[in-house]
Amino acid sequence: MADTLEFNEIYQEVKGSMNDGRLRLSRQGVIFKNSKTGKVDNIQASELAEGVWRRVALGHGLKLLTKNGHVYKYDGFRESEFDKLSDFFKAHYCLELAEKDLCVKGWNWGTVRFGGQLLSFDIGEQPVFEIPLSNVSQCTTGKNEVTLEFHQNDDAEVSLMEVRFYVPPTQEDGVDPVEAFAQNVLSKADVIQATGDAICIFRELQCLTPRGRYDIRIYPTFLHLHGKTFDYKIPYTTVLRLFLLPHKDQRQMFFVISLDPPIKQGQTRYHFLILLFSKDEDISLTLNMNEEEVEKRFEGRLTKNMSGSLYEMVSRVMKALVNRKITVPGNFQGHSGAQCITCSYKASSGLLYPLERGFIYVHKPPVHIRFDEISFVNFARGTTTTRSFDFEIETKQGTQYTFSSIEREEYGKLFDFVNAKKLNIKNRGLKEGMKQSYDEYADSDEDQHDAYLERMKEEGKIREENANDSSDGSGEETDESFNPGEEDDDVAEEFDSNASASSSSGDGDSDREDKKPAKKAKIVKDRKPRKKQPESKKGKDPNAPKRPMSAYMLWLNASREKIKSDHPGISITDLSKKAGELWKAMSKEKKEEWDRKAEDARRDYEKAMKEYSVGSKADSHRGERLKKKKKKQEKQVKGKGDKKGATSKSSSSKSPAKGMSDSFKSKEFVSSDESSSAESKKEDSEDEGAASPPPSSEDSASGSD
Repeated sequence: MADTLEFNEIYQEVKGSMNDGRLRLSRQGVIFKNSKTGKVDNIQASELAEGVWRRVALGHGLKLLTKNGHVYKYDGFRESEFDKLSDFFKAHYCLELAEKDLCVKGWNWGTVRFGGQLLSFDIGEQPVFEIPLSNVSQCTTGKNEVTLEFHQNDDAEVSLMEVRFYVPPTQEDGVDPVEAFAQNVLSKADVIQATGDAICIFRELQCLTPRGRYDIRIYPTFLHLHGKTFDYKIPYTTVLRLFLLPHKDQRQMFFVISLDPPIKQGQTRYHFLILLFSKDEDISLTLNMNEEEVEKRFEGRLTKNMSGSLYEMVSRVMKALVNRKITVPGNFQGHSGAQCITCSYKASSGLLYPLERGFIYVHKPPVHIRFDEISFVNFARGTTTTRSFDFEIETKQGTQYTFSSIEREEYGKLFDFVNAKKLNIKNRGLKEGMKQSYDEYADSDEDQHDAYLERMKEEGKIREENANDSSDGSGEETDESFNPGEEDDDVAEEFDSNASASSSSGDGDSDREDKKPAKKAKIVKDRKPRKKQPESKKGKDPNAPKRPMSAYMLWLNASREKIKSDHPGISITDLSKKAGELWKAMSKEKKEEWDRKAEDARRDYEKAMKEYSVGSKADSHRGERLKKKKKKQEKQVKGKGDKKGATSKSSSSKSPAKGMSDSFKSKEFVSSDESSSAESKKEDSEDEGAASPPPSSEDSASGSD
C-alpha cells in the first residue's frame, strides 16, 4: 500500500465557505493547503480520534475529529475512493472509517448534542445538521428560546445569519435548560469579549489601511483597534502573515498584518492592516503581567520591561502572541540600493517588495502574491515613455496584476531576481530547468531559517562594528553602493547613437561642441514632416462616404439604451465591459444576423465610394483647367504692361523687346509646376528665333489643351 494519498480539487468547509485546495494523507498525518490563501492545516496522526464518511452536496465528504475537540470537513471525493481511504485509515491511523448518512425525514424537532466544537441536531441516532460553534458570533436567550447569530460569509452569495431553538421547560428544579444550552454554546463560540485588562497598549499609531490613527490594545486572544470613529476586534486566529518592510527613504517602516477573514467597515473589506512607523520613534514598554506569568506564557520571547524602537516593540509583541514568523525582504537590492521598487498599480503609486517566497505591494491597494500561485511573469514596454517598463504577473487562477512605471534601471536587477527564483518569464518562453522547486504543501511563509531573527542579529553586529570603527565602515559602504562607471556603461549599451558620449570623460571640450550641431540637425530633420501633417489633414474631404461599422458596433448602437435601462447609473467603461460579455455570450445565429447587416453596409460603402471617386476625378480636372486659365490671364496682363512701358523706342527696336519679354515669359513658364507640354514646346521655338506675339502663343497653348 502507498505511504501517501493525494487529492486535488478538494474543498474544506470553514465558517460556511468552501475553500478549494489540495489534500495529502501520509503516515505522519493529514495536510490541507488552501489554494487561495496558501494557509496549511496540519493534523498529526496521533491527534485523530474519529473519521466519518458520508454523502454531501458535492459528492462525498470526510469528517475528521481530533482528540482536543476540533472538527475538520473535506468535500469533493468520489464514491469509488471510499475503499482506498478506508484501507489507508486502518493501516496507518488504526481507525475505522465509519459510514454515517444524514437524516432526511424533514422533522424540525429532535435532540441537541454538544461534542467538541460541534452542535449536532439529531433525530434518533442520525444527525440532521451540524453547526460548528466557531461560526457563532453571538448567543442570546429569551423565554424558552435560544438564538444563535453567525459571522457573515463574504465569499457566499447568501449567508445564514440566525437560527432559533425552542427549548421546552423541564420539571427539574434549579436547572434552567435555556441557560444551560446558552452556556454550552458560549463556551465554544467565537465571541470576542474584552474581559480584563489589556497586556499592553500602543497609543496613536498611524494606520494606512484602514486610514487613521488608532490605539492598539493587545489582549491575550485578540487585537483591539480603537479609533475616533471605528473599533475593530481582530482575533489572532485570523492573522495569516506578518511583514516588516523598510520604506525606500530608509527613515520609515511598514508593519503589515495579513488577515483572513478580513475586517469590515460597511461594504469595505480590509484584508491587510498596514501600520507606518518612523525609525526615530522609541518607546519603553511594561507588560501588564507579573514576571512569572510573562516567563510562563512567552518562554523568553518577551520580558516584563522592554525598550527600543516603536516598530521593533510592536513587531516583537505581535510575533510572540500570534506565534508566526515575520517576513522581511530577502537579498534583493534595487538600482538605488533599496529593497523595493517604486511603481504604480491601478493608478496609485506605491512600493513593490520582492520577497523570498513572493511579492508584496504597498499600500493602495495592498497585494500579496505567492510564488507558488504564479503562472508566469512578463516584462512589457511602458505605454507612455521608453524610460520605464511594466512588470506583469499572471496567476494560475487567471488573475493578472500589472505594475507599471518602473524605472528602466531596475530592469536588470528585477530580471535577475525572477530568473534566480525560477519563475516562468513569458517574453523568453518556457525553458527546461525553470520548473519551480517548491513543496506543494509547504506554508508560503515558512522558511528554513527565521529571516527576521537573522536580520536582527546582523543589525546588532553592524552596530558593534560601527561603534568600534565607524569611519571605515561608512567609507566601504559608499564605495560599494555607488559605481558611476557602471551606470555610464549601461547607458552606452542601450543607446548606440550616444555611446561616444559615455565612453570617456577625458575628451576635450571641442569634441562636445562638435556633437551639439549634429543634435540640432536631427531636430530640424524631425520637424520637417510635422509641418506637412496639417496640409495632409486639410486635404481630407468631409463629403467622402464614411467607413461601414462592424457587426459588433452595429449591435452595440442598437443595444446601448437597453443596457443602460437594465443597469441604471452604469459608467461608460462598465457599459463597454458589459456589452463585451453580452456579445461573447450571444448565440451564433444572432451574430450571423448582425454579420449580414455589416455586409450590406460594406456593399453600400463600396458603391458610394465608386460614385464619389468618379465625381472627385471630374472635379479635379475641372479645377486644373480653371487654374491654367487663370495663370494665362495673369501672363497676358503682364505682357501688355511690358508693351506700354516701351513707348520711346522705334519699331526696329521692338523685336529685341519682344525677345526680352518672351525670354521673361519662358523663364516664368519653366519655374511653374503646372506648365503644359505645349507651352514648353513654344518656349523651345522662341529660343530658335521664331518670333511670334504673346497672344498667339497663349492661344496655341489653349488649343493644345
